[in-house]
Amino acid sequence: MFISIIFPLCYGFSLFLFGMKLMELALHLWAGPYLTKAIAVSTKTPLRGLLFSTGVTALLQSSTAITVITIGLVNAGLLPFASSLGIILGSNIGTCLTTELIGLNLNQYALPLLLVSLGIWALAVTLAEYKPRALDSIASWIRTAQYLSLAVAGFSLILIGIEEMKSIAPALQARGLFNWFLEQSAQSLLWGLAAGACITALIHSSAAMIGLTMGLATMNAIPVELGIAIVIGSNIGTCVTALIASLGGSRSGRNVAWTHVVLNVGGAILFYPFLAQLHTVSSWMTPDPAAQIAHAQTIFNVVSSVVALPLCYLPVWRRMRAEF
Repeated sequence: MFISIIFPLCYGFSLFLFGMKLMELALHLWAGPYLTKAIAVSTKTPLRGLLFSTGVTALLQSSTAITVITIGLVNAGLLPFASSLGIILGSNIGTCLTTELIGLNLNQYALPLLLVSLGIWALAVTLAEYKPRALDSIASWIRTAQYLSLAVAGFSLILIGIEEMKSIAPALQARGLFNWFLEQSAQSLLWGLAAGACITALIHSSAAMIGLTMGLATMNAIPVELGIAIVIGSNIGTCVTALIASLGGSRSGRNVAWTHVVLNVGGAILFYPFLAQLHTVSSWMTPDPAAQIAHAQTIFNVVSSVVALPLCYLPVWRRMRAEF
């Protein structure tokens, strides 16, 4: 059991999380210095905030990072709570990019991509270390190449980690460990929602939970509809990190975190009766199970944010903005 299940799961999961953090850190080092100022000037309306947050979250690949930064700005009095609403909506949309990329099944390119990106990173570090006078004019380009190559290396590790985690599916099926869970979820997909929410809350990574779910669906270890339920549940579980970040902060900072909770829980309630229809729509786009889950995740986040956007224009938020 250790060789066939525990070690591959822990090893693959560790690679996935390390890859996520490496990609997040590299992109944050690249764009982070401009982020705080950009957030402050790009949130005059909820729609502008949504569009800006979607782009930045897709760039940094961490909705949690954007949410935590926003909570910090609101706690510091640099951003009114009303201006944070669009940011929260957009962060859920932007985080779908990683899921869609994983759904492309690029696993066979993971190792070559890792080697090439590490080679580019090593070259960039060497050039930055020696700093030849002739290269002073392109120093910023060298730094950009250094950070982006690390981000690509992180994404390659994510793909390798998913491939390793997928290898446990046959062993789990042979031991019948899926049967009980599948029997329960056949009666109610709430089991899938609960599993996604609880496990994501424990590991603080919805991307890891979604990646594992997509891998299991690819191996036909779980049905796609159950996978979609788990993924929607993971959106609820990821709110825990924002709630922790808001502890000890201002009331407005806590409101930002609870807005994140309301958006994801409300979206889950809205979509739960239509999981079968969501599966049908995503299956029209592709026959691949992993890609269907990725598309369902994107549809869920986009629709939830678009439905909630008009609420951000209620007069009460304009009054709060004026009082700030």
